[in-house]
Amino acid sequence: MLDELLGRAPLKSQIEELEAELEGLRGQLEGERERRREAVRGRQEAEERVNRLEDRIADLEGQLDRVRDGEPALRFRGTETLSGERLREVLARLESVRTGPESAFSAVVEERPDEATRDAFGDRAALLERAAPCLAYTDDAGLVCVALRPALLPEPFAEWDDRFRVERGWFLPEGSFAVALVRSDLFAFGEYDGGERVEFEGFATDVMGSHSKGGFSQARFERRRDEQVDEHLDRCREAIDERDPDRLIVVGQRTVLDEFEALAVATAAVDATGDPKDALDHAVRDFFSAEIYRV
Repeated sequence: MLDELLGRAPLKSQIEELEAELEGLRGQLEGERERRREAVRGRQEAEERVNRLEDRIADLEGQLDRVRDGEPALRFRGTETLSGERLREVLARLESVRTGPESAFSAVVEERPDEATRDAFGDRAALLERAAPCLAYTDDAGLVCVALRPALLPEPFAEWDDRFRVERGWFLPEGSFAVALVRSDLFAFGEYDGGERVEFEGFATDVMGSHSKGGFSQARFERRRDEQVDEHLDRCREAIDERDPDRLIVVGQRTVLDEFEALAVATAAVDATGDPKDALDHAVRDFFSAEIYRV
């Protein structure tokens, strides 16, 4: 009543309307910022895919030319995902090979084979681009000709020796290390001694689901959900900082891995959900597996 007599009621009403409009504009701004971040990530992933497809097209065109010339098309002799005992068995076979001096070739192929690797593999070096990033092994008699994509890719090298350069730590859990599984609503952390987990911490955060806004406007819903995800990721970082591991591997949801890349010796996207402890076990099994390509 007093506000009406003093003429303050219309002003208060305008203030409320402007505050509501400001709230909406803030929500739109946050939504646009998130969309721009998603667009940048999407563009980067698209560029990577374009590069891979261009390489693949060039490879297929080369195969087509060879077919036209009467040569057989290049293809892998077979592929297999190795883990556990099967992976150990295959590594043991590679380790057991002994040859004459400078007869066994080992190399890291990050994207494309270098000149030494192309010379070692000949025409079949083109297949290594499809397997990359990988370790490539062959010998001067062509008895061994394979590529392996390990859990932890070592620094680049290419060398001839009397045996293949194989280190179990590239493929299997060895020594002391930690694994953090990070999703937008879940965190799991394990410290390991070889393949045995000796410490565990995990939690889940109740983040607003994208399927239901409740009574929120779209902009307010998106902003609140982003805030909840950010709070969850801050809690994940705090948990990692408290542990301060010497060797940290971070796996999980692709869209959040960039937030932890600086902390880790390696990162990888894995599809691990459910209970934090079970999800971590699943993630570690996926990470320490290797794809073999029979070149």
